[in-house]
Amino acid sequence: MQTWIRSGGIRSSGTFCTGVALMVTLFSWSSPLTGTSNSTTATATLVDENSITLSNNIRQTSQPRWIEIDLSEQRLRAWEGNKLVHSYRISGGKRSTPTPIGRFRINSKYRTHRMRGRGYNIPDVPYTMYFYRGYAIHGAYWHNRFGTPVSHGCVNLPVKQARNLYNWASTGTLVVVRK
Repeated sequence: MQTWIRSGGIRSSGTFCTGVALMVTLFSWSSPLTGTSNSTTATATLVDENSITLSNNIRQTSQPRWIEIDLSEQRLRAWEGNKLVHSYRISGGKRSTPTPIGRFRINSKYRTHRMRGRGYNIPDVPYTMYFYRGYAIHGAYWHNRFGTPVSHGCVNLPVKQARNLYNWASTGTLVVVRK
């Protein structure tokens, strides 16, 4: 019985050691550059829960995509890490139907979606991305008052810009809404 337990432990620790050895080898590999005496060492740093930064003398990053909505400016900005990718004027919620403030994630996406609520029933709302309960970022073909809060709490964009953002963002993308 003790022999069986010890041999199982050896097999488990052997698997663990092999995994550690592979990781050490992967992150300490030097590129065999011909004609150069410099060797580069790759290192990994955990930036946050969703990305790892690899540095190889040149900083290579896998930066997370996220969306910032600034209600005081009526502006949406889309970021890849700290690089601005898109910046659009929006129409957020009116004072009586405000856009929720906080940190959310896109939880569903629809190419078109019917939106109904108190005082509205709009068919075929384009490029709809829900981020909190019934609140979404979407295109608005029924008005052209971007830069002014006119919605029932959603974040309205011109249709072409909504399409660009819809194609850029994925389910799970962070959405930060602030005043």
